[in-house]
Amino acid sequence: MEKKSFKSGFVTIIGRPNVGKSTLMNAIVGEKVAIVSQKAQTTRNRIMGVYTQEDWQAVFLDTPGIHTPRTKLGDTMMKAVDMALDDTEMIVFVFDASDIRDKDYEIADKYIKSKCPKIAILNKIDLISKDALVALITKLADYKFDDIIPISALKGDGIEIVKKCIKKYLPEGPRYFPNDYITDQPERFLIAEIIREKALRNLTDEIPHGIGVEIMSISTAKSGVLHVEATVYCEKESHKSIIIGKHGTMIGRIGSHAREDIERLMDTRVNLKLWVKVVPDWRNRIGDLKTLGYVE
Repeated sequence: MEKKSFKSGFVTIIGRPNVGKSTLMNAIVGEKVAIVSQKAQTTRNRIMGVYTQEDWQAVFLDTPGIHTPRTKLGDTMMKAVDMALDDTEMIVFVFDASDIRDKDYEIADKYIKSKCPKIAILNKIDLISKDALVALITKLADYKFDDIIPISALKGDGIEIVKKCIKKYLPEGPRYFPNDYITDQPERFLIAEIIREKALRNLTDEIPHGIGVEIMSISTAKSGVLHVEATVYCEKESHKSIIIGKHGTMIGRIGSHAREDIERLMDTRVNLKLWVKVVPDWRNRIGDLKTLGYVE
């Protein structure tokens, strides 16, 4: 019997901050493997998501938003982008169709020369007119992308077209991961990211870039309840007061929202305890970056 061909490869998703890269990967994979918020630079690591069908498998690498780093954390984020682009089989450029900037075109100019197939994704098309969309597609056509696909990742519009396009350009290759595998991230990392996401969604614009989460302990009681203790890092005493909130209301809200998602992730009841710790300038300290998992 003739063996059926199988297509596979690594697909790197790039773009500037807050264009919808993580939302796109989550929509394709069908599970929440990367946290999402309206805050820029939500993704700090290279996050892997795996999508498998009978005759093909795409290993997505969701990368931090491309920006000019101002801290050592920012430097590590940009290194994560470069590492994800090494030996990739395909690059997916994500653009926010409702907010195209010069930085988008700078990114296109820099990476369009890569020899692998390159797809441009125009995300958030539900926020612009058809005439504006046509103008953007015409502009991007000058870059000679292999395909340009308009979508709304949040609403799921165009996701199936993206999948078919990716499959079309993947080479024949091995099945890198089992069929039910969706990410390489350990549970501790996923739990920490869920807590950080809830902090991002509940706090003001000033604080989130200075927030990190360290998982102190995870244990399972005889009753089956998962006990998680975590410390939220911030850089100023004034930030600590805001994170805790009056009578502990804010940290309680963050913990409550996080616990719900952790219970869905782990499929068990969760007892979550959060503390807040001031660590001045932790984003420029290699030791702290290693503790929080941002440096290998």
